[in-house]
Amino acid sequence: MNFSKIPAGIILGLCLFTVEVQAQTNSPSLQQINEEASSIESLTSLIIQQDEELLNERYFNGMTASDHANIKSASKSILGLLVGIAIEEGHIEGVDQPIRPYFSDYFDENPDSVKERITIKDLLTMRAGLETTSFHNYGRWVTSSNWIHFTLDQPMEAAPGGDMVYSTGSSHLLSVIISRATNMDTRAFANQYLFGPMSISVGGWDRDPQGYYMGGNNMALRPAGMLKIGQMIINGGTFEGKRIIAKDWLQDSFQTYTRSNYNPYDYGYMWWNKPVGEFKVFFAWGYGGQYIFMIPDLDAVVVMTGELQGASQARSYKEPVFELLRESILPFLQQRLPG
Repeated sequence: MNFSKIPAGIILGLCLFTVEVQAQTNSPSLQQINEEASSIESLTSLIIQQDEELLNERYFNGMTASDHANIKSASKSILGLLVGIAIEEGHIEGVDQPIRPYFSDYFDENPDSVKERITIKDLLTMRAGLETTSFHNYGRWVTSSNWIHFTLDQPMEAAPGGDMVYSTGSSHLLSVIISRATNMDTRAFANQYLFGPMSISVGGWDRDPQGYYMGGNNMALRPAGMLKIGQMIINGGTFEGKRIIAKDWLQDSFQTYTRSNYNPYDYGYMWWNKPVGEFKVFFAWGYGGQYIFMIPDLDAVVVMTGELQGASQARSYKEPVFELLRESILPFLQQRLPG
């Protein structure tokens, strides 16, 4: 063919079309993504949704769609939403309220001018300053006779509102605050204002020795329920046209207030964020690989759950999960964008 007789504009158009086809061809397919996912030994589910269209729902290692997953510390992010709802409903004054009124029984016997000034915002952002009840202290905390007192008895490791001190005891105090502020247990409050309106099934959920639902661990949800929560957040706090949580609360929740001293992750109101590839990703994260990923720039939600058996504090499950997200899922979602 004599290319000299073809107008330059047509040649350029053909070249651009060829590049675009090659780019699409090189993008991973859902089949490839699921093959890669199945090779991650710990992974039990992978759900991908974009523009509210369910693109992928796969289960691995014996898990089924009807099974509930213990989402571990991803339940802290749920607690963050419940605090926002309690404030919106007028049960809690606001994030700057000190915690003393909710624990007057403790502070009357154990006055401490510093601890009494810890605010709800300090708890939400893991900046209470109390020594951690997680990691090396977790076993002692959960076997204690009073989780509230054990948490508040901890020495001050940092000033309130200062450096991050990750502690499940801090998030548990929020569950207690919700219960005492609303005169409802946290599960009943969550069912009325969050899970019920979204038709989310809740499985097991541990309680402390005093009967308060555990704030920040051992809540069981189905992956499809986790997806609904992520989509509601992407939608600015609405689900199927119903307002679940105030948009302003979500905007505040997903700001960065502090940074993990163990991982390159930033922290809001119990939600993590970090750049993955060229996108900023916001996520709930639980031990063993329980994730709700939200990528606003792609209008996408990705849910993954993982086996707890064999998981360790080394968190070796993280690298393959984030590699799958960065190298395969995000490029797949990006190539689906119009234009």
